[in-house]
Amino acid sequence: MLRLTSRLTRRSLTMPPARKSSSEVPPKGYAIDPSAGPMLRYQASLPRLPVPTISSTAHKYLESTRPHLTPAEYAQTEAAVHAFMASPQAAELQKRLEARAADPGTLSWLSEWWNDAAYMGYRDPVVVFVSYFYIHVDDRLRTKPAQRAASLLKAMLPFRTLTETKELEPEKVRGAPLCMDSYKWLFHSSRYPTKPSDTARKFDPATHNHVVFVRKNKFYSVPLVHASGQELSAAELETQIERVIELAGDTPATPVGALTSDNRDNWTDARAALLAADPANVASLEAIESAMIIVCLDDTKPVTREEISTACWVGDGRNRFYDKHQLIVFDNGRSGFLGEHSCMDGTPTLRMNEFILATLALGKADLGTPTGEALPAPTELPFALNAVTRDLVKGAEARFDALVAAHELHVLHYEGYGKDVVKRFGVSPDAWAQLVKQLAFHKMFGRPGVTYESAQTRKYQLGRTEVIRSASSESKAWAEAMLDVNESDGRKVALFRRAATRHLQYAAWAADGQGVDRHLFGLKKMLKEGEDVPELYLDPAFGKTNHWELSTSQLSSPYLDGWGYGEVVPDGYGLSYAIGDRYIRWTITSTRGDAGQLRHYLAEAATELRDMMEHGVTQEKKEMGMEGKTKL
Repeated sequence: MLRLTSRLTRRSLTMPPARKSSSEVPPKGYAIDPSAGPMLRYQASLPRLPVPTISSTAHKYLESTRPHLTPAEYAQTEAAVHAFMASPQAAELQKRLEARAADPGTLSWLSEWWNDAAYMGYRDPVVVFVSYFYIHVDDRLRTKPAQRAASLLKAMLPFRTLTETKELEPEKVRGAPLCMDSYKWLFHSSRYPTKPSDTARKFDPATHNHVVFVRKNKFYSVPLVHASGQELSAAELETQIERVIELAGDTPATPVGALTSDNRDNWTDARAALLAADPANVASLEAIESAMIIVCLDDTKPVTREEISTACWVGDGRNRFYDKHQLIVFDNGRSGFLGEHSCMDGTPTLRMNEFILATLALGKADLGTPTGEALPAPTELPFALNAVTRDLVKGAEARFDALVAAHELHVLHYEGYGKDVVKRFGVSPDAWAQLVKQLAFHKMFGRPGVTYESAQTRKYQLGRTEVIRSASSESKAWAEAMLDVNESDGRKVALFRRAATRHLQYAAWAADGQGVDRHLFGLKKMLKEGEDVPELYLDPAFGKTNHWELSTSQLSSPYLDGWGYGEVVPDGYGLSYAIGDRYIRWTITSTRGDAGQLRHYLAEAATELRDMMEHGVTQEKKEMGMEGKTKL
């Protein structure tokens, strides 16, 4: 159930920001708390997530269901919604939710519920279903695995310092600061399997100042500082990584890490068995879980976009520890990142990765100077396994292999144009990309796709995400016109602009906490035991329009060469995308067996949309007497 922040913007990440002075004038409506540190100085004055009105949510919900329903189905849904709006029960549920939101001790009426429902209480494996991956742009100066891994780690250390000391400058959108609370989970933290819902733990970086490497399924701990307290240089880290590779040898160990790829209840039981098997396992697990980050040193050499995407997304299921963030470095020097999603969305990990990659690419990373101090040998973290734990590992391996075998991944790196061309037509690049998806889905299935696009709500306390319901009556009308050979390009352009405008309006609602899905989720959570579930939730349209056939999210960065995640419903697609100046890139994951066809239709739809705009805008100009002039 991936929930990744969409439409992230580039930031100036290449150098640590200076501490803000006490004379800083805060943005209007915000106050500075000097005791919280620069990173969290606005945190206490962030607004709380609002509770939309029943009427607002009901009308938006009805609008979003219309393109997916027949007239008879819509009439039934409309009746259920109007009955709910008029009912005393709706007023009571809204009153309870508003009281929860107004509670001084509750920073967000949604946060605790959503974190449990979407992440901690989610029992399917995190790999495929929850984790997300980034592919780093290649570093041509560092093509050896030890060299590449060492530079990434060394460039990460200043970002860790900024985060752990709370000196990092808070993110802002249009001048408004964002919630920075989740940044504490970036380093030295781990998710833990427990029943019925997982937990997370943050470790003290001062007493757990080490990194863990995994090679040939074997785990090794390496301290990040000398006995003198000075950080290791990149050259010293490279030496340690070369030692890890040599110590690991050519023979893989029993892959204890595979247990983290399993169903969360299975992993809960397996972890208990692992801890009970031998005291050494307790120490090894804590060393892994408390590390700054895991670095997976894979012995493969992926080349194609599909190969490296699959390797970063799932790997072999063995040389991993999926309960933590992980850097992944391959034997050909390529690299990527796998995000553990439970405690944070994509913004912090994107910012961290961009910081690392930008400082290296621009030559601004301080790689340090070797001190000449002796380096202790990397410490292997052993696991003593008995017959029970070995069988548990084998079972996890088999289930992982079956899960991954059922999936396919395709990448469309479309180089026909990018955001430069899109902006010439005066259209939002994100709305453009979403409408390409709708046209492609119409081409493939003859109807709109039920679409989830993630919008961040981090301008609120503990904010995470809200849904942009990207399929609309306007997008349906445009897609149908595109498939009508008798429709004029001028008419198609007019319908397209209406659809793009509607998309931007819903995106703004979602970012403002005024979407549909979180509010309906909250109202249902306010039901007490024994109370009847309102008909709105029992109406078939509710399940149908929450069945996210297209799980979409945008993340665009010049330092990433791909990213993605898995589908959220068995018959759907994970459809991440990035929009560059001269390309649009989609990563498609699915178990349906037809992801390659969707890739084809996306490329076809992208080309047809540009052709339509070029011909249609020319027609618009003629009709308006503007031929020869530029229209933006």
